[in-house]
Amino acid sequence: MALTLIQYPKCTSCRKAQKWLDEQGIAYESVHIVENTPTQAQLTEMYQKSGLPLKKFFNTSGNKYKELGLKDKLAEMTEEEQLALLASDGMLIKRPIVTDGKKLTIGFKESDFSETWK
Repeated sequence: MALTLIQYPKCTSCRKAQKWLDEQGIAYESVHIVENTPTQAQLTEMYQKSGLPLKKFFNTSGNKYKELGLKDKLAEMTEEEQLALLASDGMLIKRPIVTDGKKLTIGFKESDFSETWK
């Protein structure tokens, strides 16, 4: 299965991930995270397959995260509420997300990409 790169074009990490995939000759489908925000069901599936804590899916350095005061609110919310919140606004989701349907990486770290996608 080809990779899906869920990204925001103006995001520096997303551009680095895209460049890395291009340099490796790895095919992927690019999905704009704001225009095509993953649904709650898609996010739930990604979260379950990732084995990562749900907090890792939040763009904690983003303005929206800070505006909503989520640093203090997340601990009080259920997983379902957090997933619904993520699905409500693509700018709340940490990016890029790269997945082949089985594996997943969030953010861009070259060592993780080499280990997971090479």
